[in-house]
Amino acid sequence: MTNLLVTGGCGFIGANFIHYLLSEPNFSGRIVNMDSLTYAGNLDNLSSLQECSDERYVFVHADICNAEAVKKVFEAYHIDTVCHFAAESHVDRSIVAPDAFIKTNIIGTFTLLEEARRHQGRLKRFHHISTDEVFGSLGHTGHFSEETPYDPSSPYSASKASSDHLVRAYHRTYGLPVSISNCSNNYGPYQFPEKLIPLMILNGLEGKPLPVYGEGANIRDWLYVRDHCRAVWRIMRAGVIGETYNIGGECEMTNIDVVQTLCHILDEMVPPQKNGPRSDLITFVNDRPGHDLRYAIDCTRLKDELHWQPQESFETGIRKTVQWYLDNPQWVQRVQSGTYLKWIEKNYRHRES
Repeated sequence: MTNLLVTGGCGFIGANFIHYLLSEPNFSGRIVNMDSLTYAGNLDNLSSLQECSDERYVFVHADICNAEAVKKVFEAYHIDTVCHFAAESHVDRSIVAPDAFIKTNIIGTFTLLEEARRHQGRLKRFHHISTDEVFGSLGHTGHFSEETPYDPSSPYSASKASSDHLVRAYHRTYGLPVSISNCSNNYGPYQFPEKLIPLMILNGLEGKPLPVYGEGANIRDWLYVRDHCRAVWRIMRAGVIGETYNIGGECEMTNIDVVQTLCHILDEMVPPQKNGPRSDLITFVNDRPGHDLRYAIDCTRLKDELHWQPQESFETGIRKTVQWYLDNPQWVQRVQSGTYLKWIEKNYRHRES
């Protein structure tokens, strides 16, 4: 894998993947990060890489829905591998404004697949990042496996299900060397604060209400983002072409237990100055439409065939996450205020592709 295109590399998981891969001794190629820098795509996530002198990292500001831009990247950088993270990913936003999800998640994936097909002679792998939400909702027992039928509940999960089907179709119809991974809920550094864990951390630090949907009984399988990155790289190196692999953290928790845990850790690390423990800030709000009860991943195939194991428990991973947000107040301030766009203009020197 000499020239790896990472789409959405300025987002939460994509940025963590790039940091991880450039620290891996078994990767010596070049990463081309293509990102359109929507609200959750932040160059600040990769600021330490902008001046890489060895050209192992290149940023291209472009939209995956722009066929000409995608073609230019493939040809200029001789792309031989794709890791496709780019997606609109927030369920609440998809309920209010689903059009962006249809465009990016479906049309964007199609545009990448078409260009990958034109360069199929040199393409080693097209790996597509997906979600466990395509499977719908579980009851109180059972787990999602790679054979679980799709049953998406939101415009977001439906758009991701569609992109999964497109990727499989390009393998079956055109022989494109693809693989797919469906992951559980990620958490860790650089996560945009619309998501549950960073929202609770930052609101808790500021003494703001901690909004929890319904009674907080919804259950998610939590996956520390670096464990996810390790799994994706393992699949890209050793996974069977045409196969799907589920990635889970094996850390099932109700939302209310997650929030209570965060309150306890925050009280320990940054004792509240007034108004009592942060758990007093928990506020139950009306549940969102189509809120799936439970997600749980069976990642037996990944563990047995590719010998991957999550390294972080929820207790160790969440403490690392809280500490990261405490250690990076400038990142938090820029993201919360929107000033990171001005920071980009001031500090980023654009590299023409």
